[in-house]
Amino acid sequence: MTDTPRFGFVEWFRPGEYERTEAILPEIKASGASWLRTHLSWAEYLAPGGEEWFDWLLPKLGKELEILPCIHYTPPSLSRTGRTSGAPQRLQDYADFVDHVLSRYGKHFRDVELWNEPNNLLDWDWREDTDFNLFCEMVGAAAYWVRQRGWRAVLGGPCPFDPYWVDLMGERGILAECGAVGFHGFPGTWDSEMGSWGGWDLHLGEMRRILDRYNPDAEIWVTETGYSTWRNDEFEQARRFAAALKVPADRVYWYSWRDVPHDVPVQEGFWFDARHYHLGAVEAGGRKKLLARLLIEGGVEQVQAFADIASPYVASGKTPALVTGGAGFIGSNLAASLLAEGEEVIILDNLSRPGVDENLAWLKEQFGERVHPFLADIRDLPAIEPAFADASSVFHLAAQTAVTTSLDQPIDDFEVNARGTLNVLEAVRRSGRQVPLIFASTNKVYGSLADLEMIELEDRYIPADETTRRHGIGEARPLDLCTPYGCSKGAADQYVLDYCKSYGIPSAVLRMSCIYGPRQFGTEDQGWVAHFLIQALKGEPITVYGDGKQVRDVLHVSDAVAAYRMLRDEIGRVKGEAFNLGGGPGNAVSLTTVLQQIGVLCHRRPQLSFDDWRQGDQPYFVADTSKLRDRLGWKAKVGWKAGLADLASWLREHRGLGTSEPQRQRARA
Repeated sequence: MTDTPRFGFVEWFRPGEYERTEAILPEIKASGASWLRTHLSWAEYLAPGGEEWFDWLLPKLGKELEILPCIHYTPPSLSRTGRTSGAPQRLQDYADFVDHVLSRYGKHFRDVELWNEPNNLLDWDWREDTDFNLFCEMVGAAAYWVRQRGWRAVLGGPCPFDPYWVDLMGERGILAECGAVGFHGFPGTWDSEMGSWGGWDLHLGEMRRILDRYNPDAEIWVTETGYSTWRNDEFEQARRFAAALKVPADRVYWYSWRDVPHDVPVQEGFWFDARHYHLGAVEAGGRKKLLARLLIEGGVEQVQAFADIASPYVASGKTPALVTGGAGFIGSNLAASLLAEGEEVIILDNLSRPGVDENLAWLKEQFGERVHPFLADIRDLPAIEPAFADASSVFHLAAQTAVTTSLDQPIDDFEVNARGTLNVLEAVRRSGRQVPLIFASTNKVYGSLADLEMIELEDRYIPADETTRRHGIGEARPLDLCTPYGCSKGAADQYVLDYCKSYGIPSAVLRMSCIYGPRQFGTEDQGWVAHFLIQALKGEPITVYGDGKQVRDVLHVSDAVAAYRMLRDEIGRVKGEAFNLGGGPGNAVSLTTVLQQIGVLCHRRPQLSFDDWRQGDQPYFVADTSKLRDRLGWKAKVGWKAGLADLASWLREHRGLGTSEPQRQRARA
């Protein structure tokens, strides 16, 4: 049995970022990291407040992790060029500062990195030091003194990698003073794998051969590597992380834990391109990307397990169904239904939503080689196109699903829901085959229904119009897009219908109400039935936005899956049409009514608090599903009380909610 590989993260903490540091440090610890590389800027230390900042920061970090401070950046007042990348006027001043750092903070670390990317113009102004004599004299003195005082000196990593520069450091005696030499490489992000990047084995092999000539005992540390998710390919970041842990180096530091906020200028005012701001395992605002979630939930082993999931290979002659968002709640239930009847299924998903990786793992466990994960983002057309080459049908469920998120991030919402859907349609069109496409739309395309006159009862709202009360909202209702979410889904809805008219793609649309059921990870922003039940089973409070009298027609996911499959099977009769999909009047319930039933299922009354109505919320929405019934014979079979009990049972059995600790452990196992 092999040992779990150790790893570290790189995180630069800027003066005054007390709250950010307090928030980030527990996350890095929870990831299982052993090491943390951070910077100790000479320039910042001598700036006002700098000494107090590092007096707080370094003991704080050193208490939790084995830290590697990178000492760099000349104070402009001491620099020969007036820039932090310039050599100091008195070269010995750098060694003296390093000595001061060892005396003041040395008990918090055992290794010291001397400078950062010294062959990079942004970190070391080699235009004023073309032969690196100044650098060698400055760092050589510091490295000698570090070793004499009993610490280990780490030479800053060249970026891009330059074996001639490393060899020069050996000729001038620098390598002999260093216990480790850094290496920086970002394959797939900046380095061209067809050009300057030759692979880990090649470059680290070159470095090892040089070190063996000058200092065979010196270690190789990858002090910076990473992968930017600027194309939203979070799975690829996790895969690259797993690959980095296998490189022939003594240590690997991943850059970085959190994204750099877009308003933060770095390196003397130089602004990196968009890729630099997406290198973290966590977004700047705190949302954990797939890599962070996998590390925190299951450690390196879980990252490696998902890295082994390859692009789909489908045997010759097979025509798989393709489900975008196939690891999500409805997508995984739909995929399971298809797989259970012997179909091959491609799961196209970016795994960005917490919990969906569990759904994918479950599908693989249940159905084995007939599940073909294709981990990509629908915003990246070239990346997803190959998944559509042999698909026999497409169910498009991948989406940004929360109104609240759309209000906070309208551009991202548009890119996923509108542009992403257009990419899916184009991928189908470019395949050259007229395959059925079923699109998951929403009842939000009908707007807030503000024109409907409502009657307020003790526990719910009902329409004043008797016909609406009896049948619900039909497809003849004009679209009335509101909120960015409604607009993006409405645009996608119309594109799907138009691609049938303009290009002959046999497509249809399902405008869904509130779907709930097993494999759902409900949150406060989306999936309210599951969220309410999860909170209640955990004994935690529930916030109700509005007065709780809002009425929805809830639908169990098994009934939704049946509708999707019926539409595909009868696409010749229904192509170019939109259908409402919900529980209908028979499953129309208010939030208050659902909460009361949850109390019955949990044997205790939920803890409730109330807040303001949210933008675009509908006091009433019940779908008229008679068109779906009349055209295809579909009807909801699961009553809402039975469906709620089914979900509660699944949450208890598979997520250990509302059970004792031993039961929870068995559920997690």
